[in-house]
Amino acid sequence: MAYPEGLKAHLRGAVTTLARAWALARADGRVLGFTDHDAALAFEGIAFEPGSGMTAQALMQGTGLSVDNTESYGALRSEAITEADILAGRYDGAEVTVWLVNWAEPGMRAVIFRGNLGELSRGAGGFRAELRGLTEALGLEQGRIYHPRCAAVLGDGRCRFDLTKDGYALEAALGAVEEAVVLRLAEGAGFEDRWFEKGRLVVLAGAAAGLVGVVKNDRLQADGSRLIELWQRLGADPVAGDLVRIEPGCDKRAGTCRLKFDNFLNFRGFPHIPGEDWMVSYPVQSSTNDGGSLFK
Repeated sequence: MAYPEGLKAHLRGAVTTLARAWALARADGRVLGFTDHDAALAFEGIAFEPGSGMTAQALMQGTGLSVDNTESYGALRSEAITEADILAGRYDGAEVTVWLVNWAEPGMRAVIFRGNLGELSRGAGGFRAELRGLTEALGLEQGRIYHPRCAAVLGDGRCRFDLTKDGYALEAALGAVEEAVVLRLAEGAGFEDRWFEKGRLVVLAGAAAGLVGVVKNDRLQADGSRLIELWQRLGADPVAGDLVRIEPGCDKRAGTCRLKFDNFLNFRGFPHIPGEDWMVSYPVQSSTNDGGSLFK
């Protein structure tokens, strides 16, 4: 890592005034700042609070493409990191930036780590989080899978379908909640039965605001209401009256892309790729072996 000249000169001095500061950026846009100094610091538009529930351990870094990693730990404090937010998954994959900073002159600083939160565990009134460096992403599987179904996610940069189009998504208040996974909506008669199966449910208000679930079943009831069942309960339980948004489901078939979404030009699958039956087929004497299709 490259330190600015001012910080290098400070490190060569007989006395240093150094501290570490780290910023935690959650997926919902909230940014939290922490420092191991005994007074608050502020730079880059972030307030770094002392003793606010997070402390860093030794940072392990190496040359080449090895993954930098470290751990942070701290107490569960309501004003900073709460147990409810951890259980709700609000810190999963959060971006982390760590600085070495001269607390007497915060402009004299250098980034010593940048990455994401990995495994996060809790216990004995505290939590422990693994921090994974940017090279962690290089270990993920890359490349494209050749498959009859679409490899894109509905609405992403490859699919390009606009989920804000009228007639596709539904925003409504929950009428009732059963066992935290079965949700009833009084509205929703304007959509076909099973329209939202395999779609996303996003909670817009209440204690579970910002959390996302995947729809397992969607049934239109005789009275015009809808019964939505999620694959698993959310990190925080929604209650009756909470506003939710339900996005349409996609089974990633070519026909669904063309007929339901009119988006076949952006289909990212290979609907005409031969199946397993073709791979194990062979010519036989009783058939016409003229190079044509083996399946007629």
